[in-house]
Amino acid sequence: MIAATVAETLAARRPVVALETTVVTHGLPHPDGVRVALEQEAEVTRAGALPATIGVLGGTLRVGLTREELERLASTPEVAKLNLSNLAAALTSGRAGSTTVAATVFAAARAGIEVFTTGGIGGVQRGAEQTGDVSVDLTALARHPVAVVCAGAKAVLDLARTIEMLETLGVPVYGFGTDRFPAFYRRDSGHGVDARMDSIADLARAVREHFALGLGTGVVIANPIPVESEMKAEVYGPALERALADAEARGVRGRAVTPFLLDRMRELTLGSSVEVNRALLLNNARVAGELAVALAAGGRALAE
Repeated sequence: MIAATVAETLAARRPVVALETTVVTHGLPHPDGVRVALEQEAEVTRAGALPATIGVLGGTLRVGLTREELERLASTPEVAKLNLSNLAAALTSGRAGSTTVAATVFAAARAGIEVFTTGGIGGVQRGAEQTGDVSVDLTALARHPVAVVCAGAKAVLDLARTIEMLETLGVPVYGFGTDRFPAFYRRDSGHGVDARMDSIADLARAVREHFALGLGTGVVIANPIPVESEMKAEVYGPALERALADAEARGVRGRAVTPFLLDRMRELTLGSSVEVNRALLLNNARVAGELAVALAAGGRALAE
């Protein structure tokens, strides 16, 4: 179900930005999740676009949750974390669910929304050569033409293999103001991007051309966390290694890996990772809003 305001905005070829809800229910502790989600919506609005937060309530996939609906989702006990494999089952069961990157990309594409903002995409888990654990986020990016603004991939992943997989799937990675692929909490993972764009206008032209070619894939917009908000290396390195070791020791696998690691990073950094996460989410929302405005302007010009 697409909210009336979202449908009307899309019909008028005005800018809309999709937002996920897993960050609300699993990525940040309550009530921080709702607070940051509303702040993200405000950043999108300030940029001149309409925010469309996506989630599942009452067995319905909703594009454009109200604040009341968002708070209801956040307060639902044991809310399901939905991706492409369990979305249909959740809808038929009538359960509430928050959408991951993959499910949000799918819903955005179906609704006709070209831009989506998130924290970091999923990718190839460390040790995937033994486990085969690769996020369905990459599958969704390969299937749906949506521009995903993110601070790279989640730092707990095998970033080198994630970038290689994106290339294999034909999903371009554009660095916004950077030559380097970000590592979520840090600005530089040590790996490059496919192309660097230093202005929203250039970025919009590249995204528009990619979509116009009909390649059918999405685009990753790698937008590094602001310099002043980057997690210090001396905090990041030890905390990440400890979190990974704890996950291995406890046998955490599959969908539980990322939430577990984010929780451990929050504990090991004495809560500082929450503010770092907030900073990158708001920065991504601002850029996504500006990109959506530029794409909508270009689309209207072409239509005229």
